[in-house]
Amino acid sequence: MSGRLPFDPTRARGRAEPSKPKDDAPLSVSQLASSIDAALRRGLPQRVRVRGEVSGLRERTHLYFDLKDGSAVVNSVMFASAWRKSKVPVENGAEVIASGRVEFYAPGGKVSLIVDRLEPVGRGALEAQLRALVEELRGLGWLDDERKRGLPVFPRRIAVITSRSGAALQDVIDTARRRCPAVGLLTIDARVQGDGAAREVAQALRWVSDEAGELGVDSVLVTRGGGSMEDLWAFNERVVAQAIVECSIPVVAAIGHETDTTVAELVADVRAATPTQAAMRLTPDREALERELSSLWRRATGRVRDAVMGGGRDRLDAMARRHASALRVANARLVRRVDALAVRLERGRPASVQARRAARVEELASRLGRVGRRALYDRRLALPGLESTLAASASRLISAEDERLAGLERELRAVGPESVLARGFSVTTTVDGRAVRTTGDIGPGTAVRTRVADGSFESVVGGVPTSDPGRAKNETPPAPRRRSRRGGASRVVDPSQMDLFSSGEGE
Repeated sequence: MSGRLPFDPTRARGRAEPSKPKDDAPLSVSQLASSIDAALRRGLPQRVRVRGEVSGLRERTHLYFDLKDGSAVVNSVMFASAWRKSKVPVENGAEVIASGRVEFYAPGGKVSLIVDRLEPVGRGALEAQLRALVEELRGLGWLDDERKRGLPVFPRRIAVITSRSGAALQDVIDTARRRCPAVGLLTIDARVQGDGAAREVAQALRWVSDEAGELGVDSVLVTRGGGSMEDLWAFNERVVAQAIVECSIPVVAAIGHETDTTVAELVADVRAATPTQAAMRLTPDREALERELSSLWRRATGRVRDAVMGGGRDRLDAMARRHASALRVANARLVRRVDALAVRLERGRPASVQARRAARVEELASRLGRVGRRALYDRRLALPGLESTLAASASRLISAEDERLAGLERELRAVGPESVLARGFSVTTTVDGRAVRTTGDIGPGTAVRTRVADGSFESVVGGVPTSDPGRAKNETPPAPRRRSRRGGASRVVDPSQMDLFSSGEGE
């Protein structure tokens, strides 16, 4: 051995001083691992950036992969916390720049690159950045179909945001004029590629959104012709996507050719493959509108004709139904009044008079119904004056029957019990209300109640007169004296002198 001492891991930075082995003593595995770790720390900077191709990708709790080039492979790991923050998608074959620190994992005996940041390289970097932005916007809901709005059927004016010198603007103008010249176009010049293009497009969108009502603009078209991914990159910027989402009116995007897809098209309310197709989506077809108007005119004319021809009969039937209902209501009111009078007659008038008057009322009601129906269905009445004529006829009939019923009421009152009593007659009933119609209805000792014009009094029958013609009046046994009350005073009543008046018909 030379005079130079072997490597001593106890001298590594940040390590505790282990006991020194003898000069010829072998190192333990742990001592060797510590020496390797210390050497790596001394020989490499704290952070390194490594460019290589991703290989052997394994997604577990953490992200494990290898970085390789033509002659070497480095084991790499990206812990979950850093992986969640990364916006760059990782896949096998992708060329990336990995930033982190080199560590020796003693339990596994492996040297690994602990990655905390990834950067894509070249065109792959742009594609990765685009995919990352798309995923971010998808998470915000900007790509959801439920958020997107429909286009106006007939816009007053369309704002077109594009380069004034581009061919896309001329395609839009020609198509819109050919399809529907009535739709106005408002062109807004903005750069559509290069530095500052995204900012100009976003500013134009915000200005149109704020002034749409003042300008009469109902929709916006953001467009440009084809180009490379770098040429179209302004429409992949987040600032443009946000301006489209926040626009107060619907936005149509037509960027590049049919195979190109930008973020602006993904978040727009409608995407069109070309500027010409966008103009066709936004403007109605004049010839189709003319055909539709002709069809609507024919349908409207037919409906008016049907209404004029069939409306008179429908109106007459409707009025007939209304007046029939009114007459039924009036007739029901008369019937209720007649019923009320019938109840009163039942309590106090002769049965025969009640029957005759009830029959008379029924006849009047029948006549009223016939007159109403005849007036309703008489087609000779003039249509414009039918409603007023029927109303006047119904009013006259009701008034006439009201007067007739009032007269009947007066007649019934004239022959009612109160009028008969006022002429000197009286009504005698038993105390429980049964009418005394013949002398056979009572006997000696029967308590009776006698009603006269101004009140009633009670008495007890002492004897009942007989129909024996040979019996003289002076042979009638004297009647017992009975006190009765009338208005609080008492007097003696001789039953032989009482008039027995039944509830039959009077004079």
